[in-house]
Amino acid sequence: MGDAKDHRLDFAATRRNGDAILDVLRPLFGSAPMNVLEIASGSGQHAVHMASACPNVTWWPTDLEADHLLSIDAWRREAGLPSIRRATLLDVTHEAWRRGDRVAAWPRRFDAVVNANMIHIAPWAAAEGLIEGASRYLSDEGFLYFYGPFKRDGAHTADSNAAFDDSLRSRNPEWGVRDTAAVAAVAGRYGFEIDQVVEMPANNLSLVLCKKR
Repeated sequence: MGDAKDHRLDFAATRRNGDAILDVLRPLFGSAPMNVLEIASGSGQHAVHMASACPNVTWWPTDLEADHLLSIDAWRREAGLPSIRRATLLDVTHEAWRRGDRVAAWPRRFDAVVNANMIHIAPWAAAEGLIEGASRYLSDEGFLYFYGPFKRDGAHTADSNAAFDDSLRSRNPEWGVRDTAAVAAVAGRYGFEIDQVVEMPANNLSLVLCKKR
């Protein structure tokens, strides 16, 4: 946990995986100005890490949890980076997001939608909603990024992921490590296809989805 006075949360996993995620995202971000929407920003540490390393990016964090929203804005203030915008409350299962309703503070379109470590600790409806909404808010040349543990072709990539999956499902039967094929099937319904699968440390994967040409 962070300093209670400023609401900053300190997630060890976020600190550990920040550089690995940045290594995948930085080439995709390029050097031109771009707007990136982060779904389920958690503590806000990724927002600071990515925005610090990529000055061309304006970072728009979101989350559903009140303590996370406070933490994101505390980290934003501490970093002093104007390229990180104030956190927005967002539920990706809500029909307004899924329809692509205009959010006053946001740009009309985003160049990327980024999500790390959410869809395995949320009902599958959250993954479906995230992808559907991203199809509305992303520019035609934009991309959708997922990071986390995944199965491939129905099989876990490591025994530790299988154990983690069992643990998740024991806590909530609607949770669980997702299969890349299931992600691809939903993505296909909303005009996306998986463009890249990148193996990451600790048996995680990065998935980069682009709109079908």
